[in-house]
Amino acid sequence: MINVFVGYDTKEKMAFNVLSYSILKNSSQPIAITPIYLDNIKDTFVRERNNLSSTEFSFSRFIIPHLMNYQGWALFMDCDMLMKADIAELWRLRDDKYAVQVCKHDYIPKSQTKFLGQVQTVYPKKNWSSFMLMNCKKCTTLTPDYVNKASGLELHQYKWLESEELIGSLPLEWNWLADEYEPKEDVKNIHYTEGGPWFSDYSQCDYSREWWEYAAETSATGLKKNEDGQVVSVVEETPR
Repeated sequence: MINVFVGYDTKEKMAFNVLSYSILKNSSQPIAITPIYLDNIKDTFVRERNNLSSTEFSFSRFIIPHLMNYQGWALFMDCDMLMKADIAELWRLRDDKYAVQVCKHDYIPKSQTKFLGQVQTVYPKKNWSSFMLMNCKKCTTLTPDYVNKASGLELHQYKWLESEELIGSLPLEWNWLADEYEPKEDVKNIHYTEGGPWFSDYSQCDYSREWWEYAAETSATGLKKNEDGQVVSVVEETPR
């Protein structure tokens, strides 16, 4: 069983649903998908949200090893993604010498703001924690008490690890940043980090067509296109 935890934000319900479907559709192995939803972990995760938290799961993602009883492996994904490959392929990349394996981005965001007008924070290791293979037995520092109290940079820059050598690398194709990286065909997982097609301001972002097609399969009867033939929304089934 492949354990996948997806960050859940009440402003991005559709994104969560479409991502979950894309994982299931492309997987050749059984999957267990668990939303990291604040209402479900409120007895354990009691950290208050601050102005730097662009999503409801900005810090709660680090509670995953505790939820796994510090055993086995788990994958964390932001909800603003679309899985295009078989997740079993990623699962075969696990290496027990690492505590986490991530896509090690090295970039400066093109825009100073992102979805819903939020400030685009810039820091070393940005977006590394948006897609993490976690070797839970080596993440024992991430107790509820630590996750509730540590600074954002301590968590997202992996200062809770004894050494940077415990951070393994994954090919960038597993966390391809739409509108930051040049579009290409052979990506494994698309990350709409600036904002996804479910937001009107980003309805025609890079890889929007792929997302709308999955959205149509998930919860609608078809696609709505504009005069140029571009997909702009799903066509919801008329209630009867």
